[in-house]
Amino acid sequence: MARGKVTFNEDICKGCGLCVPACPVKILALDKTRINRKGYHPAGVVEPEKCTGCTNCALMCPDLVITVERN
Repeated sequence: MARGKVTFNEDICKGCGLCVPACPVKILALDKTRINRKGYHPAGVVEPEKCTGCTNCALMCPDLVITVERN
């Protein structure tokens, strides 16, 4: 069961990917199948049930795109 819920404001994500290696449980990835309004591949959660709520991803995001809610 997930201990956290990660949400992205995908419209302002610039696809820098800094959040992806910051995740200790490796549940984040850039979505290479989509392009957001800014023309980038946004980051997203691929396995939300594994989120630990650590907030590492949100701390690494330079654009404050990520919100983590702890359960």
